[in-house]
Amino acid sequence: MRSLLSMSAALVVALSLTACGTMTNEAAVSAEGFPTRTADGLLVGPNGMTVYTFAKDGKNSGMSECYDACATNWPPLTVATGTLATKEYPLIIRMDGTRQVTLEGQPLYYFAKDAKRGDTTGNGLAEGAWKINRR
Repeated sequence: MRSLLSMSAALVVALSLTACGTMTNEAAVSAEGFPTRTADGLLVGPNGMTVYTFAKDGKNSGMSECYDACATNWPPLTVATGTLATKEYPLIIRMDGTRQVTLEGQPLYYFAKDAKRGDTTGNGLAEGAWKINRR
């Protein structure tokens, strides 16, 4: 029994260390569901995927103009009900009641065709209406 417990503890430690790999151009995962920045300043969601702003969303309008087919291609970055806004990332309430994260008055979205972390294939689409945020 003691050896089984020792082996189990060793396995847990080994798996924990494996999960702690270094991230070079990836952002740390945000526990609250808010964006973070990669080492090169790209704004990414808690899943590490690039987030975008949409020029048709009026700055500080408190609403999104991206629904239906638009939201299928450009899923909004949302947080769980009960998550509180932060000073840097205020929230808006979408028509379906979900809470969408904003930055500098602009709602944030993912692009469905970005396949991996760091992809920015949506940048500049729709005559420049979709933009990444990099500092």
